[in-house]
Amino acid sequence: MQKFDVLIVGAGMVGLSLALALRKTTDLKIAIADTLPITDLTPEPEVRVSAINIASQTLFENLDVWADIKSNRLQPYQKMHIWDKGGLGKLDFSLDDLGAFPKNENLGWIIENKVIRNALWQKAQADEGISFFTENKLASITEGDSEIFVSFDASLEENKGVQAPLIAKLVIGADGANSWVRQQIATAMITRDYDHHAIVATIKCSQGHNNTAWQVFLPSGPLAFLPIFPQDNATCSIVYSTSPEEAKRLTALNATDFAKELTAASDGKLGVIELVSERFTYPLTMRLAQDFVKGRVVLIGDAAHTIHPLAGQGVNLGLLDAATLAQSITSLTSAQGAIDKNLASPRVLKAFSRARKSDATDMIAAMEAIKQTFSLQQSGVKLLRGIGISLLDKVKPAKKLLIEQALGLKSDLPELARRKLN
Repeated sequence: MQKFDVLIVGAGMVGLSLALALRKTTDLKIAIADTLPITDLTPEPEVRVSAINIASQTLFENLDVWADIKSNRLQPYQKMHIWDKGGLGKLDFSLDDLGAFPKNENLGWIIENKVIRNALWQKAQADEGISFFTENKLASITEGDSEIFVSFDASLEENKGVQAPLIAKLVIGADGANSWVRQQIATAMITRDYDHHAIVATIKCSQGHNNTAWQVFLPSGPLAFLPIFPQDNATCSIVYSTSPEEAKRLTALNATDFAKELTAASDGKLGVIELVSERFTYPLTMRLAQDFVKGRVVLIGDAAHTIHPLAGQGVNLGLLDAATLAQSITSLTSAQGAIDKNLASPRVLKAFSRARKSDATDMIAAMEAIKQTFSLQQSGVKLLRGIGISLLDKVKPAKKLLIEQALGLKSDLPELARRKLN
């Protein structure tokens, strides 16, 4: 058996960020288990992208991976344009709305998921305190008085040889929305079907994205055009959230007809749309674990919560989980610099769980409020909504607050995600 302080199940963006954050602030021995291989970037942009806010960018800077991410592919955006299809309401956001905020900053970045994961993976691989277990799937978790035993499944054909079990003080489930770890600890879940499917694809727009994130609220749901590939100013990733029936109809269209629908839906604001990738669709479900912590097991990221993608905050929420948990574990370090290797301090982990569950609950409520507000299509409601949005566009303090929330500029950020502004 091999012994570690922390076993992280899931080597996605959130799990890898946690591993690097722990190594940044402690000398803990970390194990990462994940059978999803790392793959090289292709010349074509990946369809799955993430909107990275300033808090997440700061975390990546402090983990010494931001330079590697920037050396690959990423697209900044300095403006956001949001409007109500067929209504009067529109909102425009820019850094000017933040007043004294540094002018060389961006509202955020649109980055291919693979770019971020590859940079984090390579950084973790170079750390002697992090060990990867990528050949065998996990089979079981057994919690003892002071440790957790995790075994590998050697019966599956894809597994290569027999892998000895691992022993850890703490197990972190960072293994996504269908978390295996969450299933093992049988924690209760609050779920709600959004009655939306998301269509994601890559498109080109004839008038260019102009370093702007665009989002239109249609009667069936929001459609976002997220700028990527700065080389041509024309490539965007779309996230089209709509009813299951409409998603089925749209994905059945040929590429030309689908692109025509996008051009019409966007009121031609980006010019003529051209589809340049496959389309992928997946159902949208709100999930919230009743307990983020159970004994010596902690859930973070999509294993703990999933939200509607209309504000692009899912990954940022998970990255804050990672930074907060790392800070919580680091707080166990004594004045002499020796960390309490028990790690599963009920006081510390319960405080982490309360804080992160509260943040996730607030975000879920905000997404639901926005979704419900724009789903009402009665003419009177649309008129009032349009007037309200137009008024909001002119109220600078309210806009400033909304932008600060989107950028992750909160007073209670963990140290690794806190931007020190000059």
